[in-house]
Amino acid sequence: MAAEGQEKLWETKKYDDVRIYSDEEIWNYTDEELANYKCKHDIPLLEQLEEGPWPSFVSDIKQEALHRHKLPPDKLMIPADVCDDLLGQLELSYVEKETHWKHGGIVGVFGYGGGVIGRYSDQQERFPGIAHFHTLRVNQPASKFYKTDYLRALCDIWEYRGSGLTNMHGSTGDTVLLGTFTEQLEPIFFDLTHDLGVDLGGSGSNLRTPSCCVGKARCEFACYDTQDVCYELTMYYQDELHRPAFPYKFKFKFDGCPNCCVASIARADMSYIGTWKDDIRIDQEAVRAYVAGELKPNAGAFGDRDWGPFDIQKEVIDLCPAQCMEWDGKELKIDNKECVRCMHCINVMPRALRIGTDTGCSILFGAKAPILEGAQMSLLAIPFIRVEKPYDEIKAIVDRVWDWWMEEGKNRERLGELIQRKSIQEFIKVLGVPAIPQMVKEPRSNPSIFWSEDEVPGGWKRDIKEFRKRHPR
Repeated sequence: MAAEGQEKLWETKKYDDVRIYSDEEIWNYTDEELANYKCKHDIPLLEQLEEGPWPSFVSDIKQEALHRHKLPPDKLMIPADVCDDLLGQLELSYVEKETHWKHGGIVGVFGYGGGVIGRYSDQQERFPGIAHFHTLRVNQPASKFYKTDYLRALCDIWEYRGSGLTNMHGSTGDTVLLGTFTEQLEPIFFDLTHDLGVDLGGSGSNLRTPSCCVGKARCEFACYDTQDVCYELTMYYQDELHRPAFPYKFKFKFDGCPNCCVASIARADMSYIGTWKDDIRIDQEAVRAYVAGELKPNAGAFGDRDWGPFDIQKEVIDLCPAQCMEWDGKELKIDNKECVRCMHCINVMPRALRIGTDTGCSILFGAKAPILEGAQMSLLAIPFIRVEKPYDEIKAIVDRVWDWWMEEGKNRERLGELIQRKSIQEFIKVLGVPAIPQMVKEPRSNPSIFWSEDEVPGGWKRDIKEFRKRHPR
């Protein structure tokens, strides 16, 4: 994300304006040198990972190690053998079957509580090049659209002040810069913000870097502008991104349609999934063209082998989870009030079926990885909401959820675990929305709502003795 006022920085700035290395320094080794490169540590276990047909991270780190050794000393701000020592410590971890990274303590840049992940080696005398190995998360642009000039400048900064190793991208979405020394954190932060116009991402018990799919930039299925709402909420909640004050981490993810390309339903505490209220649009001529074999199903995505002629009954109708479709040989009919918006039929026949025109998004809550209570998928709480600037209605929901979570949540308790502990019923009351059938997570086992005495005209009296007469223990 660009700093305010620098959103169009790379429309005028070029790589040559900020570059650190010449072309000769960037391409400073031959294929023969790389093939003969030997790590300064013996790493027989790691070198087994280079065998076979697949790319290996070990080979990538060796390549960076060779590159660093051939750079002038004044073009590196941390030890040249950082990559060799990284491989050496990893080999030791494989041998001893335990990590040699020390966790704990706080390291970062002034004014921020997030964005830098502190890491130190517990074998500093043996591997001095990774005595410090801090990781920086850099806020990625919406949908990860980059210019090559920006990427080259970013890699130059990290080569100069860090290990040169990157992860494009972390599971939350950030550009991840792997491994530098404490003394380089402030200079790197200055370079990122002033030369590149980008900010750090989130880490720690705070809002993590919001992430979105490609949205309306390239996808015809997008039901709302994922890029715009992702950018707006990132900028609006900057304090929550950089200054940890939550019980634990919190993630926004924005999917433009139910295909869920950023997997928000599995990974986000608050998932925004595009949907529509009206009917699926049908081009009956195109449906018949698919049936006749004139158009390839799935846009030809599975054309690597002969699957036989397209069978609309077998491949579309019978696979509809709501069983709301019918094909009579001439016309496709959809009972849209039963449709669950799974996107399967649209994906199979994209020329014939299109999303509706009355679009917005569903908001789901509580997905997470298996940390305390096991993995969870998001719970549908708001089936439909408009996604319109300035997104005040969405922001109001965020604020209500955060107020409740920060008041009731335990340390390191994700939102989904709080909902699980306090009940879906209480969470629905916090949201201030009426209970509807779509909120039921599992039919017959955990109904979403129970009527309370004040919600029933006349109310009722509870008598435990009368209850026990009817239901003895």
